[in-house]
Amino acid sequence: MDYLKANTNKENELFKQEFWKDTVKTNLLHQYKYSLSYVFSIVLVNIGFVYIPPVPLLGEMFPPMSLLVGFIFVLRDFAQREIGHKVLAAMAVGAVLSYIMADPFVAIASVVAFLISELCDWGVYTYTKRPLKDRILLSSAIGTPIDSSVFLLILGFFSPVGFVLMTIAKMVAAGLIWWKIKD
Repeated sequence: MDYLKANTNKENELFKQEFWKDTVKTNLLHQYKYSLSYVFSIVLVNIGFVYIPPVPLLGEMFPPMSLLVGFIFVLRDFAQREIGHKVLAAMAVGAVLSYIMADPFVAIASVVAFLISELCDWGVYTYTKRPLKDRILLSSAIGTPIDSSVFLLILGFFSPVGFVLMTIAKMVAAGLIWWKIKD
């Protein structure tokens, strides 16, 4: 009988340890969901720029991944609410992973454009004391044209039409989020 009791206690202890490990992992994933999504999205979009070819649109070649970049700007705002200024470290992690996982030339163009524009976005979001939905729209309105122009210039594909299309595509995401968030 003592053997069964001792064995049951050991099993209970192991169960409790595994339960708490899983709970802590789940809580961490939930606690940092926007930050993790932000880093993952940076890497995903840079890989997408390598493997998803541009499509013709209004006489220009338009990269469809531009549509997702607008959501990344908004994710950065939510990640900053979640982890504060440590979002700059999340940007750096996304940049390094992009360089490792995507084509180096595209990754460098994307990382340079993204860091410049995201720092502007971060500054606007940080120092503008407006409601969340306004900060998201304003920070994206400043960051997305910078991102589009720097990215296209580095790749050697800059044109006014391409710049406008790419910027509008990115602002669609910010506009949708702005519209959905209640004051």
